[in-house]
Amino acid sequence: MQRKNTIVRDISWLSFNERVLQEAEDESVPLRERIRFLGIFSNNLDEFFRVRVAGLKRMVSLGSKAKMHLEHSPVAILEEIQEKVIIQQKNFDRIWNDLLRELRKQKIFLVSDRQLNNKQKQFVNKYFNEEVRSNIVPLMIENIQAFPMLNDKSIYLACRLSRKDKGIPGQFALVSVPARRLPRFVILPSRQNEHHIILLEDIIRFCLPQIFSFFGYDTFTGHIIKVTRDAEIDIDSDISTTLIQKIEKGLKSRKQGKPVRFVFDRDIDPSLLTYLVRRLGLSKTDNIIPGGSIHNFKDFMDFPESVFAQRSARKRPFNHPMLQTAKRVTDVVLEKDLLLNFPYHSFDSVIDLLREAAIDPDVTVIKITAYRLAPRSKIINALTNAVRNGKQVTVMLELRARFDEEANLEWKEELEEAGVKVLIGVPNMKVHAKLCLIRKRVGQTTTHYGFVSTGNLNEKTAGLYGDHCLLTSDRNIMADVNRIFNYLEQPAKRINMLKACKTLLVSPTGMRRQLLQLIQTEIRAARAKKPASILLKLNSLSDELLIEKLYEAAKAGVEIQLIIRGICCMLTENKKFKKIQAISIVDEYLEHARVLVFHHGGKEKVYISSADWMVRNIDHRIEAACPVTAPELQQEIKELLRIQLNDNIKARILDNDLDNQYVNPRNTRKVRSQVEIYNYLFRKLSTKPVPAETGKDN
Repeated sequence: MQRKNTIVRDISWLSFNERVLQEAEDESVPLRERIRFLGIFSNNLDEFFRVRVAGLKRMVSLGSKAKMHLEHSPVAILEEIQEKVIIQQKNFDRIWNDLLRELRKQKIFLVSDRQLNNKQKQFVNKYFNEEVRSNIVPLMIENIQAFPMLNDKSIYLACRLSRKDKGIPGQFALVSVPARRLPRFVILPSRQNEHHIILLEDIIRFCLPQIFSFFGYDTFTGHIIKVTRDAEIDIDSDISTTLIQKIEKGLKSRKQGKPVRFVFDRDIDPSLLTYLVRRLGLSKTDNIIPGGSIHNFKDFMDFPESVFAQRSARKRPFNHPMLQTAKRVTDVVLEKDLLLNFPYHSFDSVIDLLREAAIDPDVTVIKITAYRLAPRSKIINALTNAVRNGKQVTVMLELRARFDEEANLEWKEELEEAGVKVLIGVPNMKVHAKLCLIRKRVGQTTTHYGFVSTGNLNEKTAGLYGDHCLLTSDRNIMADVNRIFNYLEQPAKRINMLKACKTLLVSPTGMRRQLLQLIQTEIRAARAKKPASILLKLNSLSDELLIEKLYEAAKAGVEIQLIIRGICCMLTENKKFKKIQAISIVDEYLEHARVLVFHHGGKEKVYISSADWMVRNIDHRIEAACPVTAPELQQEIKELLRIQLNDNIKARILDNDLDNQYVNPRNTRKVRSQVEIYNYLFRKLSTKPVPAETGKDN
């Protein structure tokens, strides 16, 4: 489905998730990683239904207004989503069956409750009674007037209880699988050189007679079901209610959101399925999707690694070459700009910068933004230590970071108890910029330094996400960062602070206008028959005004190259302009960085940015795009982009038909960009190669 000039955003997203599924199908990918990609695919799809599908269902009530806004009726989009998801689910099931065969070849067996030997049966009974029984409360759902609210993060065993002699009427029951309190995977006693694994739900299914036999039944069946709910948090406009109270209220209401998808084991008893659909209030227009016997496949991202003979060969991150022998990160940053490229460079350098500031007697102030933090955040530890050392610490903590709201509320409490000044956002706008400002005073001289990043300040995801972080003491950059923090501290009074930014491109006040101007500069050059080019690396490209401007640039003859990981609503093929080189790279690491390169008459403009080219980022968030001006850093970024544009192993072509065809290597050298980038950056070191963390390549 296409609009007149663009691809429908949600259909483009499904195409991205199909690329994730391709990684699970790729036989060159290590087996455990293929299983992990199935988990990523499943987790992505859950969030898609909780947010995007839920939003479309809400828009259905708008009728013709929604169609005017979307150019397609939300009903039509939902129908196409349903069709594509069912096809993807069939591919998912096929790939999973292939992986089960591969696991068996490696003597790894995922066994069901019907495949246990006597020794394993004894183990399962013992495990159930010691670990599981106290964590489950079965519900006889036919005896409950109000149907229980099913948690959209949980899976349930839907059970049918009966007697062979039909002496008493059968009943339906539900058992919630406590996978958040107990391991989903349990390793069973096995023969030598074999590994047998059972899922928690199969342990419960095996023990159904222990749970229900006292009701007089002797026949039990159990099949997994799962409900996905609308996850949007509605922030009401009651001025007497604080943002914190609104979010807490929203988190409670999220648990009771309207069902937007119902997934079930296709072998479930038909009468039980009919009963569940009716009691859940679902209709034919809802996404009712038959699946295999396993749901909440996201847990398979953590499939036990210990059962594999060949372990992960992921390379360790290494220190930036300028930090190899430096005593302090701070000294280097005060001397010149430094670009960290994650996950290749170690995130420890960012933590070290904050730790150094925390104990530096000349540092007086630390200000930082936080969107998603690691569970045991070393960033938070450094900031609380800074307070203990007498520093003024301010943290802009975005409480509305989707699905991290609860964690950020807890971080707020911990930070405030430590004496940190916590800012909780701007009305009607998320703060998504990744910024840090450190103020250092020596005698009568005050110096500002810090960083601007494309990724979250999260040491866990920094090992998995591809991002850039510019450590700098550039006066112009830090002056703008300071203006942004001044605005965040008093947003009602200081909107002009954002408008006054001269070096950073800042949304929502100036970024759109400046991006349009940068594109227009290339258009003028192309029309004057001068060199003109635009290279964009983004997670998502869906903003219609910017896409229309890119179309104008392409028609004028501007060379446009795109590296878009996820949503790409732009049509890359048109009779009116030369075909645009557009690729998407899905590989071991999540490509998360946003980079903008404009030829600009030979005086190239290079930016790293926190913002995708989406309406929400450009018009409804605080975002920052930072210029990279040092020639050697510009060259490094361009070289990294060149490597990615030459990828012919993990790059897919983004075309109008969403075919996800791999770039054809033809007779050229095979290039897997993430491996090439690691090698390129590693060659800049003077030390010997760092070995893989564990095991061998597989």
